Amino acid sequence: MKRKAEKQQAAPLSAIAARRARQQQAQNVTASEKTPEAQVGGEPPSKKPRRSLEVEETTAADRTTRTRSAKNSEAPVKISDGPSRATRSQKPAVQPPAHVVGENIEDEEPEEDGTTAIDEEDVPSTAGDPDGYESPAETPAELQNFPLSKGRLNKGNIVYGDDSTLCVRIKEKMNLALLGQYDLWVKRGVVSLMGAKLHPSARLHRVYAPSTHSLPVIKCVSGVDGEAEVEIKSCHSGIARLRDLSPLYQKVWNGNTTAADKLSLKEATKDSRRTFSVLYTSADDSMKRHLRPLHLEKKWSTSMKALSLRHGRLRVLVCGPKASGKSTFSRYLLNHLLSPAPETETGYTNADGVAFLDLDPGQPEFAPMGQVYLAHLRSPFFGPPFTHPSLDDSENGQMVRAHLIGATSPKEDPDHYALAAMDLMDHYRSLLARYPQCPLIINYPGWIFGQGLEVATWLVRCLGLSDVVYMSEKGPAEVVDPLGLSAREARVPMTILPSQPTDFVSRSSAQLRSMQIQSYFHISCPTGLSNPVWSSAPISRTRPIVVDYAGDRQGILGIMVVGSQIHSDLLREVLEGSIVGVVAVESPHAVAGEEMDLEQPNGNASLADSIVRTPQEDLPHLLTGSGSCTPLDPKTSHCLGLALIRSIDINSHKIELSTPIPPSQLRESMEQGQNIVLVRGQLDNPKWAISEEYHAARAAERRYQQSVSRPSNENRLAEPSDQEKKHSQTLALLRGRIRRASNVPWMTVVEDNSRRQREVTARREKSLWKLRKKAYPGSESETDWQ
Repeated sequence: MKRKAEKQQAAPLSAIAARRARQQQAQNVTASEKTPEAQVGGEPPSKKPRRSLEVEETTAADRTTRTRSAKNSEAPVKISDGPSRATRSQKPAVQPPAHVVGENIEDEEPEEDGTTAIDEEDVPSTAGDPDGYESPAETPAELQNFPLSKGRLNKGNIVYGDDSTLCVRIKEKMNLALLGQYDLWVKRGVVSLMGAKLHPSARLHRVYAPSTHSLPVIKCVSGVDGEAEVEIKSCHSGIARLRDLSPLYQKVWNGNTTAADKLSLKEATKDSRRTFSVLYTSADDSMKRHLRPLHLEKKWSTSMKALSLRHGRLRVLVCGPKASGKSTFSRYLLNHLLSPAPETETGYTNADGVAFLDLDPGQPEFAPMGQVYLAHLRSPFFGPPFTHPSLDDSENGQMVRAHLIGATSPKEDPDHYALAAMDLMDHYRSLLARYPQCPLIINYPGWIFGQGLEVATWLVRCLGLSDVVYMSEKGPAEVVDPLGLSAREARVPMTILPSQPTDFVSRSSAQLRSMQIQSYFHISCPTGLSNPVWSSAPISRTRPIVVDYAGDRQGILGIMVVGSQIHSDLLREVLEGSIVGVVAVESPHAVAGEEMDLEQPNGNASLADSIVRTPQEDLPHLLTGSGSCTPLDPKTSHCLGLALIRSIDINSHKIELSTPIPPSQLRESMEQGQNIVLVRGQLDNPKWAISEEYHAARAAERRYQQSVSRPSNENRLAEPSDQEKKHSQTLALLRGRIRRASNVPWMTVVEDNSRRQREVTARREKSLWKLRKKAYPGSESETDWQ
């Protein structure tokens, strides 16, 4: 029984580890016959899952490879022509090297949309990543044929279809799972989608369903004659073109036309292809990915219905361990509250929207990493966070206020984190003056142990909540008991729900953050369009914003570096090529004292008195505290967004910034007398920005080679024609662009990515001098050289 229970806690490995496991089992027939098929548990354990002996044996080689990979995490940016693994690198103050994975395109078959099919190994594995999900992740398993849709399309339920549109009738209690991106129009009946009940209206709902997350399911709730009628239309937002800039965006959307698609495309042209595909099972996917439908636990649905009955009085805090489904539950609850249901159905209509207080700086829902914010939303959102990395202040939603934490975890400065949360809560109370029936959803991070538990219990007692939801039935008791005690003291009901982990993940948490921040820097919201669009131009080819940091036209007040002590002489090296927060300072007394107190922050220091000019560059270094920077007071400052510092020109005293912040927002802040401060935190380094030009150059060469027909063997011996010479010249120009793109700082192109070459690189890096800190009891931060 014990052996069986251990196997049930395991979950599938990546494609690489699974293949290695199958090879080892083929060599040892006896061992493979005795190894039963592993099963996935319904909820991840509170601690690291134990594994059976068979699993330990089959993953030994994979652990060795991951260990070698982790040692190479500090190497220069490597662009290789083969697969690589994701590693977690440290975050020094100076810009470290990045790591880029290229692909060999010579012998690959193009997909129907003009892209190149890549293998699962081309995307770094999530196994062994400390920043990855905490779901069980060590089971060798074959690709399962998992059911996705409950029902099949036929001539009777297909109303019409062409090369971009599909109109179908869905019977009650039936559903359809789609992969890709599309606009959904409900014509008859009522359907549910990601927690929202969509009634017939003239509105189109934009849906993003990538393979990186569980697929949303369109389900018929009620209909005319037992059927609902919906129209699904292709959309071209440009987000799919980000695959030309990063391997993480490859193999994300729908592939070749499925059998269900062909049934409605008979009268269309031969090369017709929509931006979405209907899937009955995971075997219908041409790329053979681990696809799963997005379904809710029954207890989740019951809890959401009970919470929604509070209407405008709802103030709910959603918390729990990592990877327990907090973000999914919050997103479902948000969509449920924002469903445009007629007043006649429930006797209540939500005209004031929903306030969303996101306290998770590591994986925020409507903002890039490193921020906590308060958003006022009016329409449901259908898609993962990287499909809405910012709000455009439209009728769908707007950002009320945001604060820069400067890190992916609040544990770096919990006092500043608590002050930011209280300030956002004050702005929610101000929002209630205009929208008195606006409910509140608070998303708390997975930082629920130790000091994080203290902050969570303090928030429960101070925020005036109506409900607390804890997302794990397995405890642990040292977390649930103090949280429940705080809820009882505040007279707030606490609901404990089962977690809903993801069985298969193709991207780690760090990779999803990279995708979200890259999407943030490429998104735009043109006037007149109800949905955002993405640009596939590398960030190095976009026009930057040039700001004076000294002189009569100085545009920024100062530059801060939080989280570490940086000497002013190194400020330029720290800033160039880094991500900074653009913070608007509302008062000259925005420095919150050296020792911040949660009750009475000291705001007597002046920013102008804390600025030190660097001797060489004349940069305005904002220093507070004992040689470091304490964060700005959240009551007198707020974050406008993030920016990438492309270069610093010391001759003209100008800084080049790339930022998606609208110029009108910056102009409005300056007109209100607010000063701009750039804050360098401890965010993940923008490796994606360094490699964008290289991947774009490779994609341009690939598209050109696919568009030009190759000459036959007989024509190769003949004299080349003028057109062939022109093709050769164009190809030479494209390859020259690739060479130039590969010769940039912090990046090295590795042509040979074989195991032997990786071992040589590991031995070379192992012989380098490294600083090691002694960590035995009694040591006093001593260092030695090894």
